[in-house]
Amino acid sequence: MAAPVAADIVYESPGGATFAPYGHLNFGITSFDDGQDENSQFTDNAASTSRLGFRLSRSFGEDELTFRFETSLGFASSDDFSQTSDPDDFDWDQTNLRHVDLIYRTAQFGTFYLGQGSMASDGIGQFDASGTGLASSVAIGDIAGGFELRDTAGALTGIEIGDAFATFDGTRAGRIRYDTPEFNGFTLSLAAGENILTDDNDDEFYDIAFSYEGDIGATEFSAGIGYSVRERPGSDDREDTFGSIAVELPSGFNFSFSAGDRNTAGNYVYAKVGYQAEWLDVGSTALSLDYFAGSDAVSDGDDADSFGIAVVQDFDRQNIEAYFGYRDYSYSDTTGAQYQDASSYIIGARWSF
Repeated sequence: MAAPVAADIVYESPGGATFAPYGHLNFGITSFDDGQDENSQFTDNAASTSRLGFRLSRSFGEDELTFRFETSLGFASSDDFSQTSDPDDFDWDQTNLRHVDLIYRTAQFGTFYLGQGSMASDGIGQFDASGTGLASSVAIGDIAGGFELRDTAGALTGIEIGDAFATFDGTRAGRIRYDTPEFNGFTLSLAAGENILTDDNDDEFYDIAFSYEGDIGATEFSAGIGYSVRERPGSDDREDTFGSIAVELPSGFNFSFSAGDRNTAGNYVYAKVGYQAEWLDVGSTALSLDYFAGSDAVSDGDDADSFGIAVVQDFDRQNIEAYFGYRDYSYSDTTGAQYQDASSYIIGARWSF
């Protein structure tokens, strides 16, 4: 959804192996207004955290073996802050490792993965054709997700934006994974994994995903559905079912839709309409408007609604994407408590290299 612009830096050895480094920096100002106080911070953007990585590949006939390494840099991100916490500016640890895995792509039998990396359903719930995912997406909690709602008396309630506006998607883990060969745009993926980066956490993951990417005439489609099980020793197992679809029309208009359900934490729907145009010589401009509706996320009978607007301007020669996103939040439950509406904005830029 929020893949960095490719810099296309590739080094090739005399023996035919290739080394491709990549990365990006993605900083901005995140601000949250809880109806009483406003908090603003300079943050890394959790929608696409700053990172470094490389791919080391070697071909064997029509097949290819790749070692991939990728890590977030450990800067305090937009979902770390709250009214009561101010995280360290920099705090790297092993949980920032995103990929340390082997990938074997075959011409006939599909792709095999081994190591820390994306489970089969990672990204399946977040297909988005708008080009504004850095500033506004179905992952509501990426921006200001750690902040709490206030009640009408002005007291913090302990209900965080990331919990009340929860969305579901696959995760990363130490896993084995298999993707079938693509057939007319369709791919089936399966994976089994375990949390290997967090001490004293033996959660196990199993998931399956079915996806499609292709064109129908001049219209581009991306869609997928995933099912994920997280076995948690000492707690109820968690089962997530989620999916998304994105459509991009030749006119520049695009539409995205996502939905999800969790056996222990409610459900949601999300819709976005966007438009991309080449108004400026420096690069394309993307605009979007979205709406989120969720229920039963924190307690039975609660409701969460959110509207968002976003703009992203590409600067192609510099590999920079500048962005702005605004979102408002409203929440209610059946306890009789009244909650103040809240809002947030993020303004920043991502430089890819």
